[in-house]
Amino acid sequence: MTSSPTWKVGPLAEAAGLTVRTLHHWDTIGLLSPSRRTPGGHRAYTEDDLVRLYQVLALRGLGLGLETIGACLDSGVDPARLIRDHVAGVEASIAALGALRDRLVRLGDELAADGTPTSAALLDAVRAAGRAGPEAEEVLGRHLDEDRRASLRERGAALGPAAHYLLEVEWPELYRRAERLRAAGTPPSDRRVRRLAARMDELGALFSGGDAGISAGVRAAWREDPAAMSGQRNTPSDAWRALADYLDRARDAPA
Repeated sequence: MTSSPTWKVGPLAEAAGLTVRTLHHWDTIGLLSPSRRTPGGHRAYTEDDLVRLYQVLALRGLGLGLETIGACLDSGVDPARLIRDHVAGVEASIAALGALRDRLVRLGDELAADGTPTSAALLDAVRAAGRAGPEAEEVLGRHLDEDRRASLRERGAALGPAAHYLLEVEWPELYRRAERLRAAGTPPSDRRVRRLAARMDELGALFSGGDAGISAGVRAAWREDPAAMSGQRNTPSDAWRALADYLDRARDAPA
């Protein structure tokens, strides 16, 4: 039987356009570790590792950070959706580059004509250089006015495909991790719990734009109907509220 192929770190880094140091770092932090080792102890990546490498690179290409990518991969991403999002991102980049080319050509034509581009052409060249379900929208509507709900939607839309992975993959994964720590009796002052709460707050600020009113309204909506906000009707509201209290105590704990 022919064994499946493997790749050493050097050739794989070159093929992926990465440095060996980057792959070593990803191995150290547990983001992408080789599944095999050679008899000499060298890293050997398998086809399954290549699948994970593609997912890491695709998610990074959507603008996600390594911590978010790790949470998304731990939670599990839809490979078909990821490829669609990757394609959409590539097409958007192609369109943006095409628009940039057109603007630069116009700017060049004006320079060639009389050496003085119009301010409109210059400004054109300079410019070139979240989503909730219906039940959640109804609950949010009792705590946020339309302007603030529109702001939430606009900020989510501005993030593009990354919004899905931040809001619908990473965020629930952070809650699952926090619940595991709570169930294990970990005190809320523990560094791991405080870090999870801080990351949740970072995501909240990303979508709220730092608007304290939006943040307060979203928290109130979660308190009122956490099942609707999470989209997980199989989780009792009391469990969500106990977790929310646990995270609030983590936020209040001294560093």
